Order: sequence, then structure tokens, then C-alpha cells
Amino acid sequence: MNQPSYLPAILYLPKKVSMILYRLFATLLALTMLWSSVLPEVALAQTQTAPPAPKVQPPSKTPSSIQPYLDRVIKQLTEFRLDNGLKFIVLERHQAPVVSFLTYADVGGVDEPDGKTGVAHFLEHLAFKGTKRIGTTDYNAEKPLLERLEQLDAQIRAAKAQGKKDELAKLQAEFEQVESQATKLSKQNEMGRIVEQAGGVGLNANTSTEATRYFYSFPANKLELWMSLESERFLEPVLSREFYKEKEVILEERRLRVENSPIGLMIEKFIDAAYKVHPYRRPVIGYDQDIRNLTPEDVQKFYNTHYVPSNLAIAVVGDVNPAEVKRLAQIYFGRFPAKPKAVEQIPTEPAQKQTREVTVQLPSQPWYLEGYHRPAITHPDNAVYEIIASLLSNGRTSRLYKSLVEQQRVALTAQGFSGFPGDKYPNLMLFYALTAPGHTVDELATALRTEIEKLKTEPVTDAELQRVKTKARADLLRTLDSNMGMAQQLLEYEVKTGSWRNLFKQLDQIAAVKTADIQRVAKASFTPENRTIGKLLSKQS
Repeated sequence: MNQPSYLPAILYLPKKVSMILYRLFATLLALTMLWSSVLPEVALAQTQTAPPAPKVQPPSKTPSSIQPYLDRVIKQLTEFRLDNGLKFIVLERHQAPVVSFLTYADVGGVDEPDGKTGVAHFLEHLAFKGTKRIGTTDYNAEKPLLERLEQLDAQIRAAKAQGKKDELAKLQAEFEQVESQATKLSKQNEMGRIVEQAGGVGLNANTSTEATRYFYSFPANKLELWMSLESERFLEPVLSREFYKEKEVILEERRLRVENSPIGLMIEKFIDAAYKVHPYRRPVIGYDQDIRNLTPEDVQKFYNTHYVPSNLAIAVVGDVNPAEVKRLAQIYFGRFPAKPKAVEQIPTEPAQKQTREVTVQLPSQPWYLEGYHRPAITHPDNAVYEIIASLLSNGRTSRLYKSLVEQQRVALTAQGFSGFPGDKYPNLMLFYALTAPGHTVDELATALRTEIEKLKTEPVTDAELQRVKTKARADLLRTLDSNMGMAQQLLEYEVKTGSWRNLFKQLDQIAAVKTADIQRVAKASFTPENRTIGKLLSKQS
């Protein structure tokens, strides 16, 4: 569940260098989200993973300073499921008169049909365009115009394919005219204005490989307004409104983050090499041609299949009365008809049997990437992998930073994280480094490999392990400190692991990690046959 932390490593560099790195790191973070939870138990792919953990004594209790806080949180948490299957998790926090809401759709890039990559992300964009009542001045007049646009788009595609230039020009002229008429009937960003005028903040959403999340916060006295807005948004969305304009926005987003970004292109090729059949290999934003070919019908079909009550979960965290939340949820979200979930059809990634490598030459500073397959979040060794990631790359005291950046000075930054491009299914532990002037990616590879090998051969000291555990606990608790952070983590664990309670068990699992566990997992996972290498070499333009 960890996300990479980029900023600490650049705060101590000269201003000019730090700004360059900041832009590169921001790009890398955005790209992980482009790549970057149905059943409680997920079948693990046959990747290179550690052997079963030996039987150990039950984990020691979470330190007493933390346990009262956890007990209090659990006591203040209520959960219920509507008759149609929609799950609610409600956490009372009365410190301030505000409430955060997060709607979690258990669908992302991995669920897209072949040839329709990007449809989950496209749907997320269109979910802000309104409904039959919100976002329009007259839906009865707007609807036939939207339908005509779909017809014209199909005719334009056919005319292009057949090379009928005169017919194409006429169709495009009519398309522009009809689109202009439809635009006059739409009320752009009306939902955003309603939220803002009512004191709401943070209206946003994101799509990852495995989920789509919609979130914002309101004053506590706007609970019913949120219920009304959010239920209507997913009960009767108009997914064809501003469809073609939004397509251009998404294509430009892809150009900016991938086609015109050396590290973006590198990551796309790297992940494609690391996976052969699992849909983790596809970018969440989609491939260019797939995005161009998407139609309103494609998005509507995807919505009808995956946005069913039993595939949605909602967290409400803040100054609320759980009984009132349930009463209003039954009124507003109880309107959704019950529908079965789509049957999951995610192919199992076969075990990697030899090192894979991809090299790209582009006008860029040289980067080095190295990834190793690891099991999903539900695996018993998940906490061990998280501790390894922290040991190697969490902050300026981490091994990679101290060795590659401070001591050897072969890298301007050297970091990594566990769970790329997602963690619901077996994924990658990814390491990456940016070469320092005068050094090469091969030097980075050697230095990185040396630090990884030390995990296999040299036991981690008790002091270092305790420091990393303390920081891991602190990072998790810091995330849970905000209403929105708590809402997201509760839902991530509820959907991906089968219960939100596993979020708090994670602290005990971190405390239980032993030095022997780190060596066992490192020996099993960090092998040449389980390794994928990416080299971005500098090409002078």
C-alpha cells in the first residue's frame, strides 16, 4: 500500500538541480498512477516469491501508546450494507464539524476489455459532467443532439476509412455545428459549483490499475446534500455529454505524460517487459489508438457492467451520526437496483524465468530501473516486503540514499517502493535511480545490486530494524490522521483484503517482522531470473 516518497531526497540539493528532479519525480509519480479489488482472497500468480513463512509465535501487541488509539477508532466505526449490496463504512470523528466522503468503485485498468484501454479513466472524467438534471438547461433538447453526435462520429470514421474526402468534410462540418448546439445546452462544471457554494472542498477523483475513487469533503450539516449529489451522479449519469472534447483532453494528457516524456515512455516499455499476460502491463490512461477509438457506447457498457451497487463501497469519516448516515443512505442509495458483479477474468502471470531488459535512448538524463516480482497484498509476507522497501529507500537515512547518493555519489537520487503498478495482484518491487553527472547506469546497477545482496548475506541490525518499524508505524498513523486519509485506507483494505480491520492488523504484522524474515524473502525474490531491468540512456538531439 506504500506510495513512493519523492520530496525528501531533493530538499537538500542545490536549487537548480532540485527543481529539475522535482519535475522528474512528479512525472514519475503521475505515471505510477497511470498504471498504478473484488474477492477477499486473491489467487496469487506463479511469480518468483518467497517460500511459506515458518511458524512463529503470535505477533506482539502493538505498542501500548498506539493501541488505545486503535481501540478508540474501532469502537467509533460502524459498517452496514444496503439490500442492493452497497457497503458503507462510517467513522465518527467529532473534533471538527466536517465530513469526508469517498466512493470506491472496485474497477480500474485491469478490468478493461482488450482494445478498450483507458475506458475506466475516461469514465472517471465523464462522471463530473452531470446527470439528466445536473449539468444541463434542457436534457430533453440535449439528448437528441448527443445521439446525433454519436451517429456522425461513426459516419466520420467510415468516411475516413473509405477515403471519401468530400463526404468527410460535410460530416465534420455538421459534427461541429451539432456539438456547438449541445454545448449551449450544457452547464459546464455545475456539480463543482454546487459543491463549492455549499462549502465543499477537494472535489476530485483518480483511477488506478485496480480502482476508481471519487472524493470530497463537506461541512457536517451538508450530509444530505452529499447523499443527493453522489447518488444521482451514479444513478443516472449522462456519459455522452462533452464526450469528444474530453477525449481531446485525455489525449493531450497522454501526450504530456508519455509521448513527450522520456521517463514516461521508459516506464511504459518497462512495465510491458515485466508482464506478459497480466493487464498490469497496460497503462491506465490507455494506449493512444484505443483512446481515439472509444465511443460513448463503450463507456456506457463499461459503466453498466462495473458500476453496480455490489461493486461499490463508500466511506464517511467525520462529524456524523451513523444512524443518520444509514437512514439517508437507504433513501438515496437504496434507489439503485441490485445487480450481480461482473465475473473477474484476470489472467495469471506466469513465473518469470530469466532476466528481462529494455533499453531506450532519448533526450534525457540517464535513469536506471530494476523491478522484482512479489506477491499481492494478501500474502503473509506483505509486511516483510514493506519493511524491505523502507530499509532500502525510505528517506535520507535509507541504504540506497546513503550509499548511492551520499557515499559513492553515482546517483542524484536512488529510491524504490513496493506495489508497482498496484498491489491487489502480484506486483513489482521497483527501484530506480537518476545518474549523477559523469556516471553511468551500469554503475548504478552495480551499486544497487550490492545493496540488495547485502540483505541476503548480512543480517539487519536490531537497531536499524527497529528504526524502520517505528517509521513505518508513524507513516501509517500519519496517513490515518486526516479524515480523507482514513477513508481511503479503510476502503483499500476492505476491498482488497476482505476487511477494513486488516488495516490495523498491519501494525502488528510490521512489529512481527524479524531479521530472518528479511533474509528469507530477499533470497527468494531478488534473483536474476525474477529481475526486469530498464535503462533510459541519454541521446543527444
